[in-house]
Amino acid sequence: MSHNHLIEELKKQIENFQSVAKREEIGTVLEVGDGVARAAGLANVMSSEMVAFETASGDEVFGVALNIEEEQVGVMILGDARQVKEGSVVKSTGRLLSMPVGENVIGRVVNALGTAIDGRGTLAVKDFLPMEKVAPGVMTRQSVHQPLQTGIKAIDALIPIGRGQRELIIGDRQTGKTAIAIDTIINQKPAQNASRSDAGGGASDVICIYVAIGQKESKVARIVAELEKAGAMEYTSVVVAGVSEPAALSFIAPYAGCTLAEYFLAQGKDVLVVYDDLSKHAAAYRQISLILRRPPGREAFPGDVFYLHSRLLERSAKLNAENGGGSITALPIIETQAGDVSAYIPTNVISITDGQIYLESDLFYKGIRPALNVGLSVSRVGGSAQIKAMKQVAGTLRLDLAQFRELEAFASFGSDLDEKTRQQLERGRRGIEVLKQNQYAPLSVEHEVAILYALTRGLLDTVPVEKITDWEVCFHKYLDTQATQVLEKIRTEKILSPEVEEMLKKSVENFQKTFAV
Repeated sequence: MSHNHLIEELKKQIENFQSVAKREEIGTVLEVGDGVARAAGLANVMSSEMVAFETASGDEVFGVALNIEEEQVGVMILGDARQVKEGSVVKSTGRLLSMPVGENVIGRVVNALGTAIDGRGTLAVKDFLPMEKVAPGVMTRQSVHQPLQTGIKAIDALIPIGRGQRELIIGDRQTGKTAIAIDTIINQKPAQNASRSDAGGGASDVICIYVAIGQKESKVARIVAELEKAGAMEYTSVVVAGVSEPAALSFIAPYAGCTLAEYFLAQGKDVLVVYDDLSKHAAAYRQISLILRRPPGREAFPGDVFYLHSRLLERSAKLNAENGGGSITALPIIETQAGDVSAYIPTNVISITDGQIYLESDLFYKGIRPALNVGLSVSRVGGSAQIKAMKQVAGTLRLDLAQFRELEAFASFGSDLDEKTRQQLERGRRGIEVLKQNQYAPLSVEHEVAILYALTRGLLDTVPVEKITDWEVCFHKYLDTQATQVLEKIRTEKILSPEVEEMLKKSVENFQKTFAV
């Protein structure tokens, strides 16, 4: 099966729907309020079909049919709801809610309907794909086996993410959730991430899509500016549903981003999608569905809010070679209240995803950034999403950190410690320092392997804890200038053979002689 088969099949679906609904049905708005209208007379309208409201100004405002009832249709208004009045004419379009897709969407900022909002002209796209689609079946998938390098040492070493995985980023507000996602996007820059998991190596070719759901427009503008500064907009699209826009756009925004990702998936490409954040997505859906009188469930959310997120996240996949071999990796973000991961929406999304990165406020305020809680964070793909060299250096790191936390709590009650315990504590303190990382400074995997090798092999034991950060900065510069050969071998061979390990050890020892403690 050609990998173009998937996109051709999607196009046929739209053509079939459009041919079925060549008729024009005209109805009347019965009532309108809070971004939702009820209309009569649309007897043959389809679920998720777009409808057009006529306005006094002569323009059209679009909506989506959500509730198909016996006497009337509940419509979610996608534009300015103030222009839709009781008694207005509404027409069926015969077109399902769809997203314009194409190569020229890369590098652009668009709204949830695919309209460019970055002031760089309109988007000339011919292809439209439906926003709602059944996820790829089990027989079209293969297991996740290629790493998606985030450039963040703590994540790549302890909670590795693979291409095709769904990894939740969860934590309270202002704990660095978006920062992790943006650093991951920046790290996909070909020059940054020249290490791939397949045998041949070569430059990274991951296309990134950042979906901002209910975010302040000023925050999104800052993110776009940082991506442009890092050169990441060359392979990134940003889909925005701002906080000042109707809840309907926040509701459809993640599906729009996923649809755009599926266009590239059908071409056999690897795609990373960030949903920031699904807490606001659930709140937007609650607002719309309660007005539509869909029955509420737990914590006053509609009963199908689990399905809301599962039908989105299940579309992330690693396809097998017969279906093009592409992948969609999803990084959904969830905001918790006072660290409550047992609340309704967090537990929903945790059960759908393949692991979570849990960020803790206490660690963040202590200056440990990323504020990663190693105990509650997990990746269900694990070592399958790491190169062998990373497995070799990071194998015992999680256990060492866990033991350090326990010993640290124990040691605070007494001062008499044996030599082995003191050594473990000192190694743990250095591990915490090494795993700290500044924002917008992702590392290549060979640099991560080098510094973690120095840590886990005890080569940093003589460096004072307060000097670790300076040591690491200078060490990376030394590797880039004096030890490029060892970096190249890690990048290409992806394993620490005895020869490469000896070269790396010698590089660390040589640098130690030049570093003034």
